[in-house]
Amino acid sequence: MHILFFFAGITCLVAALFDAFQTVIVPRRAVGRFRITNVHYALTWRPWSTMAGLIRDARQRETMLSYYGPLSLLLLIFIWAAALLFGFALLYAALNTPIHDPLAPHAGFWSDLYLSGTTIFTLGLGDLTPHSPSARACVVIESGIGLGFLALVIGYFPVLYGAFSRREVNISLLDARAGSPPTAAELMRRHAFPGGSEALNILLIEWERWSAELLESHISYPLLCYFRSQHSNQSWLSALTAILDVCALMIAGVQDHAARQAQLTFAIARHALVDIAQIFSLPPAQQSENRLPPERFDALYGLLCESGIRVCRDGDSMARLAAMRALYEGYAEALSHYLCMPLPPWVANHPHKDNWLSVARVRAAAESAGIENAAAQIVVTDEEHHIF
Repeated sequence: MHILFFFAGITCLVAALFDAFQTVIVPRRAVGRFRITNVHYALTWRPWSTMAGLIRDARQRETMLSYYGPLSLLLLIFIWAAALLFGFALLYAALNTPIHDPLAPHAGFWSDLYLSGTTIFTLGLGDLTPHSPSARACVVIESGIGLGFLALVIGYFPVLYGAFSRREVNISLLDARAGSPPTAAELMRRHAFPGGSEALNILLIEWERWSAELLESHISYPLLCYFRSQHSNQSWLSALTAILDVCALMIAGVQDHAARQAQLTFAIARHALVDIAQIFSLPPAQQSENRLPPERFDALYGLLCESGIRVCRDGDSMARLAAMRALYEGYAEALSHYLCMPLPPWVANHPHKDNWLSVARVRAAAESAGIENAAAQIVVTDEEHHIF
C-alpha cells in the first residue's frame, strides 16, 4: 500500500509540475494529448459553450462566453495546486512518518493532507510535526515548490493579459476602417480615396506584424483563444478572417494595389490561422458554408466598382478568388464553430455599424433628452457596447 501511495504521489507531482512548466514557461506549443491543461479544456469548454448556446439573447450569450476564459484560468491554477497538495500528501502517507497531531492521536491520511496544505501554501502554523528526516525533507521541498508556484502564478497573469491587450488594439482600430464586424468590401471601400492604396498597404504591413504576434502568443498560450473582445460584434477570428479576405481579393481581382504586400500578409495570416486550428486538433471544415455565393460575388464587385476601385472582371476572377479562399476558409469555419465566434461576411447585409458611431449616437440622444449619467445609459441601451 505504501508503494502504491508513493508512485501515485510522484505521478501527481510530475503531472502537475510538467504541465505547469509546459503551459507557463516553455515559449512554444506544448505537446502531449493527456496533459492536465488539455483534459481540463476538453471537459469544460463543450458543456460551457452548449449552455451558452441555449441563451436566446445574443448579448447575454456573448457575456456568458466571455466569462469562460478568466474562469477557466482560475480553475486550471486550482487544479495544479490541488494536484501538488494531494501528491505530497500521498508521499507523506507512503513514508508512514509519525506525525504529532494534537487533534488526532493516531494521525491518518487527513493529517497528511493537512500537513501538505499548510506547507505548500507556506502557512507555517507548526501544529503538525513530522518525526523523521525524510518527511522533514519533503516539507522543505514542498514549501519551496509552493513559493515557486505562487511566484509563477503572479508572473503568469501580467504576461497573459499583456498579450491580450496587444491583440485587441488593432482589432479596435479596425472598427473605423472596416466597420463592426469588419468586412473586406467595407475595408476596400473606405480606402477608395486618393492615396488610399498607400494607406491600405501600410495597414497590411501592420496586420502582417499583428498576425505574427498572434501566432507567437496564441501558440505559447492557447488559453488566449478563449478570451473574447470587449464588443459583441468583434473578435480576433473575425478580424483575422477579414484581413485574409482583403488579401485574397487584392491578389485575385483588384488592380492598382500592392499585391506583393497582400501576398506577404496573406501568408503569415494563414499560417497563424492554420496553426491555431491545429492546437485544438481541428481539421478544415469539409462541408463549409459558401460565404461568397455568385450573387454576393456580383454585389461585392459592384460595390467596389461604385467606389472607384478597378477590378478584374474576366471570366476567371471568381475562380481565382475561390482558389485563394479554399486555402483558409475551412480552418476559419472550424475555429468559428468550435469557439462560437461568427465569421464576418464579405459584404454586409445592412448598412455598416461602427462601434464608435453607435456610442456617440446614444450619448447624443441621452444628452439631448437631459438624461443624467449618459455613460450609464450607454452601457444599458447600446447592444454593441462593452460586455461586462
